[in-house]
Amino acid sequence: MKDTHMERLFTYLNETALYLEENWTVTYLEGLAEAGENLFRQEICQPLEDKQKRILEEKLASVSKVEYEVEDIRKAFQLTVLKGMKGAVQPHHSMTPDAVALFLSYLVNKVLGKREETATILDLAVGSGNLISALLNHATVPLHARGFEVDETLLKLAFVSANLQQHELELFHQDSVEPLAFPEVDLVVTDLPVGFYPKDDVAANYLLKADEGHSYLHHLMIEQAIEKTKDSGFLLFVVPNFLFESDQAKQLHEYVKEHANILGLLQLPKTMFQSEQFGKSIFMLQKKGDGVRQPKQALLAELPSFSKKEALADMIQQMNKWFDQELGI
Repeated sequence: MKDTHMERLFTYLNETALYLEENWTVTYLEGLAEAGENLFRQEICQPLEDKQKRILEEKLASVSKVEYEVEDIRKAFQLTVLKGMKGAVQPHHSMTPDAVALFLSYLVNKVLGKREETATILDLAVGSGNLISALLNHATVPLHARGFEVDETLLKLAFVSANLQQHELELFHQDSVEPLAFPEVDLVVTDLPVGFYPKDDVAANYLLKADEGHSYLHHLMIEQAIEKTKDSGFLLFVVPNFLFESDQAKQLHEYVKEHANILGLLQLPKTMFQSEQFGKSIFMLQKKGDGVRQPKQALLAELPSFSKKEALADMIQQMNKWFDQELGI
């Protein structure tokens, strides 16, 4: 097999993470972040014995002189993070599949159009940074990105990966449902974590709070995202297919309709999910504002398998036509 730059980088990250997991008190994912930090700084940053440092220096030397494409870096990180997540038990440790991240890149470029000034983009659950990196790598307009992540290990991975890809990405170690102090953005793109939000005192400030018991985290994040988007800005969410079937769905639907135009709901291919109950869709909104066109017909579609190139190209052609007719973009 041809040794590509991406494979070489994967081997380095994986072997260094495994070595640190075995010889230093860290998990595989923490070791992975350290491996990335060493590559970025071109030195061994961990306080290890000389013999251990030499072993890591040899591994680093195998990759340090290579000029990497940003997508090589993103994909090598993605593969090692996926490997590390198999051993992690936290349910929030999951990653946006590559094909979905690339499809979201198409949608981001579509809604941002041909603007020349930098657009601001926000991810409220940045995870290890794979989705935001894909959007930055494939953007056709300049982007300034912000991301929030409550898990420290995932945040460090996003930070190291962004540094290596030389992205302008501001990262915050914070629960994004709590009050956020920064200007509104042009676009929000988030793969929404699903479940209940434990902090009832914080949820109490939201219109979408539950009447009793814990509120739905994904509902609160949709409200936060709409609040943090400029008038006429766009929002793209990866949501569970059951989003509008829960006991609080009516209140969510009314809130969304009051503040935004529903542009579409694109169901992701069933083949991507273990079973139907885990199925997801892309939920597209535009916040209301001056000159915003309400589409006569929302874009509702079941996306073909991403491996079926012709069917996908046909779907994109139909979508381009819809954007042109309904939104004039």
